[in-house]
Amino acid sequence: MGELVANMGTYIANNTTEVTKNIDAIVVLEDTVFTSIKVAGTDVKSTYIAATGTAVKAGAIITPINDVQFSGVKLASGSVALVLG
Repeated sequence: MGELVANMGTYIANNTTEVTKNIDAIVVLEDTVFTSIKVAGTDVKSTYIAATGTAVKAGAIITPINDVQFSGVKLASGSVALVLG
C-alpha cells in the first residue's frame, strides 16, 4: 500500500464493540488501547504493537503488512478512524 485512499470511506470506532470490515489502515484519533486487531479473523495485535496493553498515541497510523487487509478491530478505550477498502 503506497497511499491511503479511502475509496470505500472511513468508519469511526469509538466504543468497545468489535468492528468487522475490510480495513486498509487504522488512524488513531486519541490515545487508544486495542483489545484486538484481526487479519482473517485472527488477532495479530502483537505483530503491530509492542506493548499490547499500553495506549497507542494519537496520530499513529497502523497499516497491514504483506498486502493484506485488517478484518476487525476492537478497542478497550479511545477512538480510531478505519480506512475502508
